[in-house]
Amino acid sequence: MAAVVLAAGFIKGAIGFGFPSLATPLLSLVVDVKTAVVVLILPNIVMDGIQFARRGAPLATVRRFGTLLLSGGVGIVLGTRVLTLLSPRTATLILGVFVLLFVALSVTGLAPKIPPHWEPWLSPPAGFAAGVIGGVTNSPATALVLYFHGIGLAKHDFISSIAFTFFFYKLVQLGAVTWYGLLPWSLLGVSVALTAVALAGFAVGLRVQDRLDQRSFNRVVLVFLAVLGAWLLVRGRG
Repeated sequence: MAAVVLAAGFIKGAIGFGFPSLATPLLSLVVDVKTAVVVLILPNIVMDGIQFARRGAPLATVRRFGTLLLSGGVGIVLGTRVLTLLSPRTATLILGVFVLLFVALSVTGLAPKIPPHWEPWLSPPAGFAAGVIGGVTNSPATALVLYFHGIGLAKHDFISSIAFTFFFYKLVQLGAVTWYGLLPWSLLGVSVALTAVALAGFAVGLRVQDRLDQRSFNRVVLVFLAVLGAWLLVRGRG
């Protein structure tokens, strides 16, 4: 478990995102999906907070994406409620589908171009969809990355917006899993320990971020995720 989180933390530091997309399915190979989702929330909050502190502009982000944040918060609560009702097998299947969807979108680059005047209207449903997906699978990245690419965010704005949005969503998710009784004290202790492990990998990832051939590295990660997503589908159907 610690090795999984360490590796995922490193990838998060190196490429700016991907911690829940990688760590949740990997961790679900040794624990059930619900436990994996819950114990990885706190590490994600801490790392996204650090990422945003390095690059962020909170007032500008809130002004532009306020409705995306609020609707996403509602979606997170609803998605977490759905998670409490799902069987472990169903949750595993859903996670596998979204891992493969994330890989497919990343490989094909299928990010629709969204006209600027559509943004105020599309932000609320995009945020809600990302929140529901994040609540169920712990990874709202599929919907958010697609949307942020679609509205044409520059690299700096993209990283800061992703970090701040994830930070906000994960705070809401932490409250939701606590409210629904999914985070007992025993798992909170595990989550705190995993946060320390993730930060160790994250720190190394940040140091090598500018030295990596990111395109080649991303390809390796995506191939690994594709194999892992397929395995989750097989496991969920078995």
